[in-house]
Amino acid sequence: MHARHILIAVALLLAAALGGWFLHAESGIEPVESEAPLPLPPVPPRIASGLEYERCLGLLTIEPESAANFARSWGERGGGEPAQHCLALSRVALGEPGPAADQLERLASASTSPPATRAALLEQAAQAWLMAGNPARAHTAATYALALTPDDPTLLIERANASAQLDRHEEAAADLATALRVDGHRADALTLRAASLRRLDRITEARADIDAALALEPENPEALLERGILRQRARDDTGARADWEQVIALAPDSAAADFAHQNLALLEAGPSR
Repeated sequence: MHARHILIAVALLLAAALGGWFLHAESGIEPVESEAPLPLPPVPPRIASGLEYERCLGLLTIEPESAANFARSWGERGGGEPAQHCLALSRVALGEPGPAADQLERLASASTSPPATRAALLEQAAQAWLMAGNPARAHTAATYALALTPDDPTLLIERANASAQLDRHEEAAADLATALRVDGHRADALTLRAASLRRLDRITEARADIDAALALEPENPEALLERGILRQRARDDTGARADWEQVIALAPDSAAADFAHQNLALLEAGPSR
């Protein structure tokens, strides 16, 4: 799996969870679906130690099919939870997010690992359910994870992703507010909340969030993408164009750039307002 594909898939996950980052989400334009491999964390949560486990996890990013074969063989030889974990992650990487999410949930339920590790497994399950197009299951998985590690900002953001994809933007905004009370320096949370607030027509608050996100990370492509949408909505086509062009310049191979290209094309075509 190439790093660029992982980054694209992660960005598309965020975009899909927000209902699409086109000029107007209410216009009925749907986000482009990605055929890229699904996202895996750079350092998956460890539920064990040992050379076989590390070898299997190491194969995930370069040869996921080999990782799957290794995990199956290892499981038959008594690999236990570590082999199951690696196999589930390989299924995510190979484009089987639904079965992988189900396997991760079952593993988290049966695992004897500490609560934080089981919560991390459920977070991975939530990510996979989102990629499988099942935000309801993602929301449930994230909720179970939060029962194990309450007020974890990353898990709150994950559940907010699911809520937003279910068009439950008030819930998304509430979870993101809690996440930001725990860690006020999360530009990703501010950007996600700005998008949900925009969908709720709370534009002044959305603009405050996106300004705060960009104060933290001035070259954050997703935040610039969202600010462009807010600017275009305010009839500032020049400002919107500048933001989307900056996204393309900063991250030309990213999903954010793909959306920026499409927004610019719609802007040039004069979409109905």
